[in-house]
Amino acid sequence: MVSIAPNTLTPAFREVHLKSHPEKEWDLTIGPDTVRLLIQKANTLAAGLNNDYSDGTDREVEFDGERGDVHLHDGLAEEEEEDLTERELRALIEDLNEDEASELVALAWIGRGDFDASEWTEALAAARQRSPKRTARYLMGMPMLGDYLEEGLEALGA
Repeated sequence: MVSIAPNTLTPAFREVHLKSHPEKEWDLTIGPDTVRLLIQKANTLAAGLNNDYSDGTDREVEFDGERGDVHLHDGLAEEEEEDLTERELRALIEDLNEDEASELVALAWIGRGDFDASEWTEALAAARQRSPKRTARYLMGMPMLGDYLEEGLEALGA
């Protein structure tokens, strides 16, 4: 990040810069890299759930009259992988402190469009009203959690 001493800026530059980069009204306790890891886990989990039957075929066992049964995948291994990803995501969310968990919910809400980035304070206040014990369950119930978190980070410029 480039740092410029404020006293070296011309008034015209300062005015243009402040219009395009307004003072942010938020500071994240949760690190953007942590949110990106959660995005990655959520997207991996969502991709596994959404792509299982995307071509319309049944994925357990298909029978070919000439060759017998043809396994297109190892269903048990995939289920174990999905369970592992789900457990990892749940554990990561449950390991967050209350402030981080509230920020994660607020980010998801901003990404989903429930709040605008300029309403960060209101979104965070509303998120803090939720029970922190149910944060993982609540967030993992969002089918597009990864997308919402990514949109929320982007909206805040983090």
